[in-house]
Amino acid sequence: MNNVKNVFSIKDLENLSGIKAHTIRIWEKRYNVLEPMRTDTNIRLYDLPSLQKLLNITLLHDYGYKISKISQYPPETIPALVREIITSKTAKSHALSEFKMAMMYFDQELFFNTYDWLIKEKTFQEIFHEVFLPLMQEMGLLWQTDTISPAHEHFITFLIKQKLLIQTEQLQIRKPTITDKVFVLSLPMNEIHELGLMYLNYEILAKGYKTIYLGESVPIDSLKYLKSHFDAIVFVSYLTVQPDKGKVNEYINEMKQVLECNTTSLWFIGRMVAHINPAILSENVQKFQSIETLVNSI
Repeated sequence: MNNVKNVFSIKDLENLSGIKAHTIRIWEKRYNVLEPMRTDTNIRLYDLPSLQKLLNITLLHDYGYKISKISQYPPETIPALVREIITSKTAKSHALSEFKMAMMYFDQELFFNTYDWLIKEKTFQEIFHEVFLPLMQEMGLLWQTDTISPAHEHFITFLIKQKLLIQTEQLQIRKPTITDKVFVLSLPMNEIHELGLMYLNYEILAKGYKTIYLGESVPIDSLKYLKSHFDAIVFVSYLTVQPDKGKVNEYINEMKQVLECNTTSLWFIGRMVAHINPAILSENVQKFQSIETLVNSI
C-alpha cells in the first residue's frame, strides 16, 4: 500500500510549519490565506501547494510582514517576496522550508537547487549544523506524529549523505597532517543511524587526522584487529538507539575488556550515552553530549 502523504490534516500543517492549528484556522477565517478541502464530516484537508504556501507565509510573517498584508498579495507575489528577502539571517528558515518541500514532493531537483544556493552563502559545517541537523531533528518529530512516512525520511537522508560523502572525499585524498593517533569510527550491532557518525568522520578528517570508517553494525571483536596496525587509536562509537539503555553499560564494559582501554581511548556519543554509569568512565573512556563538544576536544 502507498502510504506517502499528499493530503494533510491541519495538525500536519502545524507540525511542518510551526504555526499552531488554532492560528491557521484564524488566518483562514479572517484572511482566507488557505482554502482547505473538506471531508463529508467537515474536517479540513490540505494539499501540497497549500503546505508550500503556508511555509512561505510563515517566513514572511517571521520577517515582519503582517498577515493582513500578506493575504492581499496575488499568489505569485508571495514566493517572489520570499526570494527578495532571503539574507544570511533568513537563509536557515528558507532552506529548512525548501528542504521540507523537497522531502514532501520527493523532489531531488529542489533539494539540489536549495543546497547549491546555500553553499554559496555558508560553509558546509554551517549548513550541517544550522540546517541539516535541525531538519533531521524535526523529521524525528514529524515521523513520530505520522506527518511523514519512512519513505520521506530515507529519501532526504540519502541526499544529505550524498553531499556529506562528496565533502568527505575531498578531505580523504589529503595526507593527514597530525599522526599521533588514528580515529576508528563504528556503530554497534543493529545500529543503522549512520549520518551522525559520517559527519564526525568529516570533522575529524578536517582536523588533519587519519580516520578508519567502518560504519554500521560492527562486532566488538572485529575492532581489536585494528590494534595490530596502529599504535594509538581512538575508537568512536555513536549510540543512537543501540545498545538498549539497559545494556549500554554492559556494551561499554565489553569494549573496555576487548580493546584494552589502558592503551586505547573509547569515545561515545549519541542519545544512549545519557544512560552510561559515570563510574565506568575514565580518562580513556569518555562520553560526549554533542558533536560540537567531541570535535572541540580533539
